[in-house]
Amino acid sequence: MILNLRIVKVDSNYCNYLRIFDSKVIYNMDNKESRPYIGVLFEMNHFEYYAPLTSPKPKHLKMKNTIDFYKIKNGQLGAINLNNMIPVTNYNYTLINLNEKVFIEDKVKYLTLLKEQLNWLNSNYIQIIFKLRRNRLNYMKCILIINYQKILNLGVAILDFLN
Repeated sequence: MILNLRIVKVDSNYCNYLRIFDSKVIYNMDNKESRPYIGVLFEMNHFEYYAPLTSPKPKHLKMKNTIDFYKIKNGQLGAINLNNMIPVTNYNYTLINLNEKVFIEDKVKYLTLLKEQLNWLNSNYIQIIFKLRRNRLNYMKCILIINYQKILNLGVAILDFLN
């Protein structure tokens, strides 16, 4: 069954938490509001994963696709960084509304780019999933997501108890 990929924003606190265990988890050096963790959401083996997208850069046109880096429309629309993917649950991300009405020119351009990236990725879904499956997932990350979920559930239980 083919499921459409979706664009999501991952919670920066969750990325900070994962970085305790894996130094390769994405990190934004700049203001996190201006550079949110935006990427593709996909499911594999009953787990959800996030893979960050990168906007087009001149170097992408010259780079080759590899097992963990995949150019979107030959680099014209950026790339998907499979080497930086992390496991997520619906508690760790929010779906991006690509149909949001915006009036700021930069935001319009950015949403247009995200739509074009998503359309290309969905039309090349089989190739993307093949890449993802070939990419060697760090199964420790799956364990981390389960432990993080347990911590969240414990926190909710404590808050409920205190109220």
